[in-house]
Amino acid sequence: MGFEEEMLIERVMGLYEDISSLRSLKPSKEVNTLFTELVQLCIPESPIDVAKLSKRVQEKRSRLIRLCGEAEAFLESHFSAVLGSYPDPLRRLHLFPYYDNYLKLTRLEFSVLTRHCSREPARVAFVGSGPMPLSALLLASADYLGNATFHNYDVDPEANARAGRLVASDPDLSARVFFRTADIMDVTVELREYEVVFLAALVGMDGEEKKRVVAHLARHMAPGAMLVLRSAHGARAFLYPVVQPGDLRGFEVLSVVHPTDEVINSVILARKCENPVHLDPTGLGSIRLPCKCSEIQAFMNPLNHGAIMMEELAIEEKVPY
Repeated sequence: MGFEEEMLIERVMGLYEDISSLRSLKPSKEVNTLFTELVQLCIPESPIDVAKLSKRVQEKRSRLIRLCGEAEAFLESHFSAVLGSYPDPLRRLHLFPYYDNYLKLTRLEFSVLTRHCSREPARVAFVGSGPMPLSALLLASADYLGNATFHNYDVDPEANARAGRLVASDPDLSARVFFRTADIMDVTVELREYEVVFLAALVGMDGEEKKRVVAHLARHMAPGAMLVLRSAHGARAFLYPVVQPGDLRGFEVLSVVHPTDEVINSVILARKCENPVHLDPTGLGSIRLPCKCSEIQAFMNPLNHGAIMMEELAIEEKVPY
């Protein structure tokens, strides 16, 4: 590991200590300053592979991701409550601090999805939508999937109540965008209804949790349905959990996209295998992924003309499941 990577890790660990000592992670000047510094530190391209870090750093990274998740939940809840107090909250979504990032991430996810979908999906699920379901709201707009029905799942009833208030005043969205309070691990038959399932980055805060969620989706999603996951790459993996293509047992991985601009999350698109999937309850069964990375190519982001690295995963063969 080079000197620059070692210095980056040292600075991240220093911010972890500062953040973990905070009395509250609710929005405040101190909280905002620390997390802004952390994000800005982790955004530049970096060759860091977090899987190769020491056990001590790995443990602190896991705790830092959970702290980031808690702070993000507080931030979304705060702004959802503020926006929900207006008679026309959907016209004020741009007030959310990361609105522009969500715009770019939505455009990226939609472009990846449409490259592999022959028709517009009619039913879409978001798992872990939270109190500020910006992705669902943006995708449900006329610019993207203006005719689709969206079911948003979250375990927090208050988060769903706040999210519901954002769409209540819009006749079109309130008829197509719904919020359900449920642990996705308890949702089974309904999962077969969706042509596309989006899995939020912070559903499954570590690798094993994520694998169990993915295994549950593999057992219950309809064959041929698409799964869109958010991951992280390089130093951005200090902010969000990493999903490896090999973790997606029961799915054919179609694309892995690592943005190099201010969009933090990587995007993975996978298709549920057509043949039956047999997984053990832990999601750690030894099912082989029938694909490999075939090429890496750069293309231009249509929003800001920044380079994005895309790894295209080509299916080599169909393996019986």
